[in-house]
Amino acid sequence: MPDHPIESQAPQFAGGAADPSDPLGPAELALSASLVRASPELSATLRFISANLTEPERGAEVVAARQALVVVLDLEARAGFEARVDLGAGRVLSIERLPKTVQPGIALEEFVLCEEVVKRDPQWRAALARRGITEFDKAIVDPWSAGAYGDEKFPEARLAQALTWIRGSDDDVGYGRPVEGVIAWVDLITMRVLEVVDDVAYPLPPPTGNYTANSVGPMRADLRPLEIIQAEGPSFRVSSRLVEWQRWRFRVGFTSREGLVLRDIAYYDRGAWRKVLRRASLSEMQVPYGDPTPTHNKKNVFDVGEYGIGRMANALTLGCDCLGAIHYFDADVLTMAGEVETLKNAICMHEEDYGVLWKHTDWRTNHTEVRRSRRLVVSFFATVGNYDYGFFWYFYQNGDIAVEVKLTGCLSVGALPPGVEPTHGVLVAPQLYAPIHQHFFSFRIDPEIDGEGNTVFEVDTERDPEGPGNPYGSSYRHRTTPIRSESEGARDADPARGRTWFVAAPGRRNAVGRPPGYKLMPGADTVRPFAHEGSSLLARAGFIRHSLWVTRYDPREKYAAGDYINQNAKPDGVAAWVKQDRPLEATDLVLWYTLGVHHVPRPEDWPVMPVAYAGFMLRPAGFFDANPAMDVPPPVPMHSCCVS
Repeated sequence: MPDHPIESQAPQFAGGAADPSDPLGPAELALSASLVRASPELSATLRFISANLTEPERGAEVVAARQALVVVLDLEARAGFEARVDLGAGRVLSIERLPKTVQPGIALEEFVLCEEVVKRDPQWRAALARRGITEFDKAIVDPWSAGAYGDEKFPEARLAQALTWIRGSDDDVGYGRPVEGVIAWVDLITMRVLEVVDDVAYPLPPPTGNYTANSVGPMRADLRPLEIIQAEGPSFRVSSRLVEWQRWRFRVGFTSREGLVLRDIAYYDRGAWRKVLRRASLSEMQVPYGDPTPTHNKKNVFDVGEYGIGRMANALTLGCDCLGAIHYFDADVLTMAGEVETLKNAICMHEEDYGVLWKHTDWRTNHTEVRRSRRLVVSFFATVGNYDYGFFWYFYQNGDIAVEVKLTGCLSVGALPPGVEPTHGVLVAPQLYAPIHQHFFSFRIDPEIDGEGNTVFEVDTERDPEGPGNPYGSSYRHRTTPIRSESEGARDADPARGRTWFVAAPGRRNAVGRPPGYKLMPGADTVRPFAHEGSSLLARAGFIRHSLWVTRYDPREKYAAGDYINQNAKPDGVAAWVKQDRPLEATDLVLWYTLGVHHVPRPEDWPVMPVAYAGFMLRPAGFFDANPAMDVPPPVPMHSCCVS
């Protein structure tokens, strides 16, 4: 047993003033836009793509002034630019033109403009008219990213491929009647339709897709209220962006590209705050479709790098995403016009009961001790066209951290003639099919276990060889292998070996003389891509090849597919960075963990998909000297608890 008692006193909450790593506020965003607009190196026709904090480098002296990185599209120059702004001095430090081979991400407002220009285009209208569609106002048009396949007719243009559906009313999801075979290629700088591809002319599927409460028929009448009541308020404490809850402390951040960012995650143990993670966020997403038909074969989107998923965050005032005593955080972003927009209630934080935390019944004395688990939930939802994604971070009283993605929304579908079966998808309604596809989510995990240089070990379980040492053929043990350099750092989940990865602080020792650490435990969603080597998909999304990548920390390496992925045929990203083969032992590391969700659609996924779940867990392994949740008090019998 450890020679010290489990800490029973919570730390005193000192509150949290603004931190140098907190997101840019409205005044800073407005100043950034104003300074960039006034720069003589840029024209007067700018589109603002993003503006986010340039995060302080490690070990650098913290100064009062903060810096912003502003990405703009100069319409006159037909090029993207990075502007670095010193907010304290009120001046632009530098402006750099992006290479011709890349495009900045697509701004949310460009979606709206693209839809408007397509719906006015005579080629597009003629293609619809050939199918007997003349009510153009009922059409919805979604611009999809163009990718980089090597066969582009307009390689110099800032492109979007616009697909069309016919919507019956505001009560349907809008995607139930695709106009198969019509693709409008649009130059997003000139906002001009360059070409309308008119391939097959299948009839529209029958009307389907109603989803509102007023349109789907009588609601169930046997569902009684279930209320979450916290009469004394929540157990968390919040000051500015600093949160403390049940021995946990962290800061809540946000960027227009990644969405929710968590920083400086620590756990109070033995009278001190022990560091766990320096930074954690979604880094990139990739959604490849497996259908080779012309309407669908270039659906391979990067929802973070191409669109900026933070910009698409929902305002959570508009639904029941969270229950209980809720604390919301707003998010401030720049619009395409360079105006400050506040996404109200973009991040939700609340507590949840999570069943049994620990329990033991002494069958000899008939005495039972049980503790109920409570977890803290920090989350945001984003809508990317048809799909809706929720990103949830869970903190537990026993030191666990879990990450969960919730996938819902509407499938991206195609049309077929009556009686025809799809070859690369599933019929979800008459004449309506959903192509087979995948979702890859790469999370950037920046560990700081006990604040020292860390080492990652791969932990496999293996059978003992048959023989005298394994008399019944059922012995097995775990084997721990250090990942010494980046050439060894591309790893895959292996359920057959019970594989996990252990992030240790090798310079410290716990009560049993071992290095303290956390282990990364893969979830069930570990599928890998089906694209062939040499495909444009794997050239651009190299990070999806493996479940885990381990790299040495470099402040320039922020996103799994690189800084600029839109129309970029050869980005850098984590698959390129590991070729440096930097040493990884007892140093500053970054873990890039990728979930792989394989979706063979079902009719039950239509018209709105029930939530599918994917995730992974970070669990203490020798970080504590004993169960840190032993001091959680017993539940107080109230209401129906313990009542037969």
